[in-house]
Amino acid sequence: MVRALEEILAQTKNMVFFGGAGVSTESGIPDFRSVDGLYHQKFKYPPETMLSHSFYERHTAEFFDFYRQKLIVHGAKPNAAHLRLAALEREGKCKAVVTQNIDGLHQAAGSKTVYELHGSTLRNFCTRCGKFFPVSYIEDAAGVGDGVPRCDACGGIVKPDVVLYEEGLDEQTMENAVNAIRRADTLIVGGTSLAVYPAAGLLRYFRGENLVVINKQPTSADAMANLLIHEPIGRTLDPTDPVEG
Repeated sequence: MVRALEEILAQTKNMVFFGGAGVSTESGIPDFRSVDGLYHQKFKYPPETMLSHSFYERHTAEFFDFYRQKLIVHGAKPNAAHLRLAALEREGKCKAVVTQNIDGLHQAAGSKTVYELHGSTLRNFCTRCGKFFPVSYIEDAAGVGDGVPRCDACGGIVKPDVVLYEEGLDEQTMENAVNAIRRADTLIVGGTSLAVYPAAGLLRYFRGENLVVINKQPTSADAMANLLIHEPIGRTLDPTDPVEG
C-alpha cells in the first residue's frame, strides 16, 4: 500500500477506477504491448489485422483459430487490485470500474458496476438471432468443421462480444463511463499506458480533486496527476502489502 493513496481513499466519497491491461497481467494474462506481449509475437498476419472486423469477415476460420489461441484465457483469478476495488465498492467509495480489459476479472472479484469499454470474451452472441452462448461454445467449435462457431438454433455465426479493430465502442457503455468519471471526486488510473483511443480520452471528463496514476511505465497523464505511483498496481492497492511509494 501507499500511505498517500490510503489517505486519499479515506476521504473520497465518489471514486472511479479506470484500468487497462496492467491490472490483469498480475493475474497472469499477458498484455499486448509489452516486450513479451501479443504485438511482439510472430504470426502470419499482424495481430491488429487478425483482430480486425474486416479480417473476421474475410478470414473467419483463421480469426477464430487465432482468437481461441490468444484471447481466451484459462485459470486466471482476480488479483489484489481486483479484490480491493470490489471491497471499495462494497464500502460505498468506488462507484464504478471502467476497464479496457475483456477478461471479466473485475466481476469475478465481486465488482458490480463495471463498464467494459472493449467488451468481454465471456459474452458471445449469434449474429443472426441473438442467442447467447458461453465462452466454452467458442472453444468447442475448434474440432468441428472449419472451426467457426455456429448457432445451434439458426446456424448463424456466434461472435464474441469483443470490440475488434475497425469497430466502434458501445455508445451506452461510453456514456455510462463518461457520466461516472464526470461525477467522481477521485479518479484512479491504473495499469494502462493511455495509448488506446477513444478510451484514453475519457480522462478529459474528470473534474474532481484527486487524479491518481498507478503504472509501472510513464503515461500521458503523469503531468496532470497529483499522485503518481510507479509500482505494480496489485501491490499498490493491497492494504496488507508493505510497499511504500
